[in-house]
Amino acid sequence: MRIRNMNDLQETTVQWLTERILAGGRGDGIDRLEVKPSGRFWLGRLAPEMEVINSPIGDRFERMEPCAMGIRLKPATEPPWEFNVEVRCRVWVRRRVWVRQGSGDDAEWTKSELLAARTSVSVVDAIPGAQEIPFAQFDTLFSNATSVQDHSVTIRIERQRSRGQLPDLVVSCVNTSNIRDRQPVDPCLYEVEMRLSRLETSPFLLEGLPDSFRYDRQVPAYGINCGVVQESQDFRTTDLVVVDRGRPRYWHMERPEPNLTFETLANDPMPHLEQLVEAHRDWGAEEWSANRLAERASEEKWTSAMREEAEEGANAYREEARRLQAGLGSLRADPTLLRCFQLTNRAMKRSSRGKYEGWRSFQIGFLLANLECLRDSANSEDETSDPVEILWFATGGGKTETYLGLLVMAAFHDRLTGKTSGITAWSRFPLRLLSLQQTQRFANAVAAAELVRKEEGIGGATFSLGFFVGQGGTPNKIERDSKPGFPDPDDPEMPAQNQILMACPFCDSGIEMGFDRRTWRLAHRCASDECVWGDKPLPFYVVDSEIFRFLPTIVVGTLDKVALIGFQAAMRGFIGSPSGICSGEMHGYTYAERSKSPNGCQVPDCDRPRNPLPMDAKRYRPSIRLQDELHLLRDSLGAIDAHYESLLDYLIEKTSDFRPKIIASSATLTGYRQQCDVLYRRQGRVFPALGPTATESFWTVESDDLLRRYVAIAPRGATLEFAADRIVTILQTAVRDLLTDQNGVRAALGVDDEEAKMLVDLYGTDVVYGNTIRDLDASVRSPETQIPLEPLKTATLTGHTPFPEVRDTLERLEHPEEDFNERLHVIAASTMMSHGVDIDRLNVMLMLGVPLTTAEFIQATARIGRKHPGLVFVLHKMALERDASVHRSFTSFVRQGDRFVEPIPISRRSANVLRRTFAGLEQSRQLQLLEPSCGARLTTVANLARFVSDGGMSSATELDELAEMLGLEGDLDERLRSELQVLVETFFRQLDNPPSDAIFPSDLYIPSGPMRSLRDVEEQAPVRD
Repeated sequence: MRIRNMNDLQETTVQWLTERILAGGRGDGIDRLEVKPSGRFWLGRLAPEMEVINSPIGDRFERMEPCAMGIRLKPATEPPWEFNVEVRCRVWVRRRVWVRQGSGDDAEWTKSELLAARTSVSVVDAIPGAQEIPFAQFDTLFSNATSVQDHSVTIRIERQRSRGQLPDLVVSCVNTSNIRDRQPVDPCLYEVEMRLSRLETSPFLLEGLPDSFRYDRQVPAYGINCGVVQESQDFRTTDLVVVDRGRPRYWHMERPEPNLTFETLANDPMPHLEQLVEAHRDWGAEEWSANRLAERASEEKWTSAMREEAEEGANAYREEARRLQAGLGSLRADPTLLRCFQLTNRAMKRSSRGKYEGWRSFQIGFLLANLECLRDSANSEDETSDPVEILWFATGGGKTETYLGLLVMAAFHDRLTGKTSGITAWSRFPLRLLSLQQTQRFANAVAAAELVRKEEGIGGATFSLGFFVGQGGTPNKIERDSKPGFPDPDDPEMPAQNQILMACPFCDSGIEMGFDRRTWRLAHRCASDECVWGDKPLPFYVVDSEIFRFLPTIVVGTLDKVALIGFQAAMRGFIGSPSGICSGEMHGYTYAERSKSPNGCQVPDCDRPRNPLPMDAKRYRPSIRLQDELHLLRDSLGAIDAHYESLLDYLIEKTSDFRPKIIASSATLTGYRQQCDVLYRRQGRVFPALGPTATESFWTVESDDLLRRYVAIAPRGATLEFAADRIVTILQTAVRDLLTDQNGVRAALGVDDEEAKMLVDLYGTDVVYGNTIRDLDASVRSPETQIPLEPLKTATLTGHTPFPEVRDTLERLEHPEEDFNERLHVIAASTMMSHGVDIDRLNVMLMLGVPLTTAEFIQATARIGRKHPGLVFVLHKMALERDASVHRSFTSFVRQGDRFVEPIPISRRSANVLRRTFAGLEQSRQLQLLEPSCGARLTTVANLARFVSDGGMSSATELDELAEMLGLEGDLDERLRSELQVLVETFFRQLDNPPSDAIFPSDLYIPSGPMRSLRDVEEQAPVRD
């Protein structure tokens, strides 16, 4: 019967592909081979025990080529324990066959029928120990199948000590076959399966995780060298560990869902917002009530710690309800804010391009909860700007659009309250390679907002976007006389090499690149004559110096760029006001005067007069700093950034009497309170508040529709590379069979021609995700030599892939060629893929080993199945203890992934970190505060020394200011303050008696000058005059 529901059809395809992998790895359906089966099959097999015993690498060999598979159980009653064990398997025999042509003979391997036997087991006591039970029934079965007496199976029972009164039972099926040279049989057992029945058991409690009222820690049984599933009271081993996660449903209440479409909220938002806030209040009053918590505590036997955690959850929900109500109150009380909200909805409707008609409830909830910070954004004393607002939601749920909505609303609010120009928000990502797709989404939102701004007649500068990545991604600057390796304005190929946008943000047409010498701009232009924007350069800036000149409304870039503030005076536009605006047409803002820019203009050789600023200098500072992927700010990167975050807050407060709002998104909440305290010296506040269970909150519930299937694979007797090649071959063969209807596969699946075409489109590209350079190199080479399919087109997406190549690959993935043979079939990807690559066609992933961090596993696999059911195969490197450990608890690892996330190691109280950041912090004060206030250049040792002698700065004042900046106030900070004092006094001694070759202040710092990047550990950059 044909399947007509598309989601059901796609779930059936996921199951079909899973079965193809299992069959291909075990050899299901293959009865004859010309090669030894141990060289072909890598699932469901057991090696002879003597082969494992004789291995020089011991336990690691047992994990890679096991001789046993078993089930670990916890008996529920006192001994004796009696139960049944059933084993099924096949064996392979080498037999002589006649060659059809010629008079000789040859040999081939043939597989036996399925051999199965059951035996009863009795364990009479609970004393730790072991017993072995020869499986005599198999002796006859093996003899009949092979005509030799080499194979044998033993049931091994181990009673192992546990934390309870009764021992754990480990019941294993062991291959105790003989190994003989030139034997006519393969000593391995194949397609092995063990079943255990009639034993009453209790569940284990998942080790290593604390009790939590939200999660079920119970594990029915553990598989040993295999997976295990429970069927009623029976247990069965599996070769694949399969875990399905349901797709979130964003409204699950009986009452009607509020109308949260962009159209409705742009016209008459209040009734629908009130309906949402009321529903939130009522749901919490039921699910978080004292009576409901008491019922659960009794039924689920909560500990006192679990009950306390539940009370904290209830309080967090009540605080969330208060914030939602306050957001409603702000909209009622402030017509300007209400207008910004409505205009934002108009902009988001344009930006969505019809892909979605409105908001999910949690997205609107986040906007409501953060309206207070916009309403009083000019008030530096406003306490609502203090907490770090962490947006935490399942990847793929719409986080990017959520914070884009807030940024667009902030931009409208700035324009309507007197800020006519300057940066509204600075969005930063911790990866060197910012996702081009994310940048395009930012650009689309900003372009849509600009059209609304013009339609409404709102004054001020054009809404624009800056791409702040710099050298290695886009140019830092373009000079008239360029040096080799730097952008050449006379090179006709240079503009195209720096294209970032994949499509026009106004109309989705193609992009043309060019360099305008008159305005000295590297311009993206729309290629369409019908674009509403016309042929003007798009409001999109990719060169650092252009970003300084025009101060785009929203700047999106990498975290590293903050280090520029210590040696680039033009970074002042990110923390305060420029010095003026150039009178030259389209030259933009000016900054400190330098020898190459005597009037402070960033356009080469400009000497035109500088005009005063067009608005209050204190309004130039950004209102919002947005940190994406907060969980990646850890270790030395996080510690260094913590000092620079303090620097930014300090400088903005000094220049503008303002404290910016910090918004963050994260893949995990593990340790977020400490992380926010270390990074920002602020409290962290999460939205949405966590629900009363792991799978249900007011904002979402896990549905029965498949979101993503995770399949754990432990290859047996095969390298990871071999298993990966086989998996890709099987997957690509399957979609090709579906494409050509090989062996009537369409009828078997119940699909017609159009449905088959759709399924090939959704499941015909495989992402091979590598955790190391070695893995990636192998995954790139293998398709060329080891996968016997033609054609097989591949591409890479890593941090080393050039921007043009990334852009072209993403374009081909989003808009594939009509001919399947011309499409990309395999993508070799690294961590770059795990952040911001959102392509609905990517629904199959093969992960080469478990990533080093659980957060990366969560992020990377979330790229799969964003709109359609996804399939993730995880190849475990069983020689590694961590991979083997995750395999044992794979179901819990997937279902409770956030609880497996490692604590984030980060500290701001590091003397070594202070030694690395000191020069940047001190020189930022000189460049961004002292030089603008005194009106003199402080870029040479002589000038700075003169400034000191005139009383402009002293070691005492610098020590106090830097200590204030870093918050060195308590007893725990005394050691770091002493280290800071040494650094300050050393700098002033150097300034008082400089080395003979010291020309610039950056030459005076010991041990090194200002960092050029937060990841910089070697070469430093002086500040030049």
